[in-house]
Amino acid sequence: MNAVERTVAETAPATAAGQEVTRQPQRYAVPLVDIYEEEDKLVVLADLPGVKKDGLSIQVEQGILTIDGRVERDTPGRVLVREFTLTPFFRQFRITEAIDTERIRASLKNGVLRLELPKAEEAKPRKIPVET
Repeated sequence: MNAVERTVAETAPATAAGQEVTRQPQRYAVPLVDIYEEEDKLVVLADLPGVKKDGLSIQVEQGILTIDGRVERDTPGRVLVREFTLTPFFRQFRITEAIDTERIRASLKNGVLRLELPKAEEAKPRKIPVET
């Protein structure tokens, strides 16, 4: 397991059937993510099509980063046929003390959530001077 995997590891709150077991059982979609490391932070990109800012909740509690996104149905007029349902998005990651949770930033653009997880000062690489 590399440093990124140790710093941000996915939790396992779901059963194989895709139902969450930490809250009342409900169907949800697990958003696809890309996670990459920069020198001073980790960046998480999550695909949340149809989710707007007011339907998005991002929380950190007891080392768990939670992404919860809701899509609102906006149907003008009477529905005649409905062949798909709007499923909420839910995903959790366990984060370590290597992340400064007070400085996490989030932005949402075109259905893509960008989370910037700054590394804590202790976790940043630094050069150690050699004394003579």
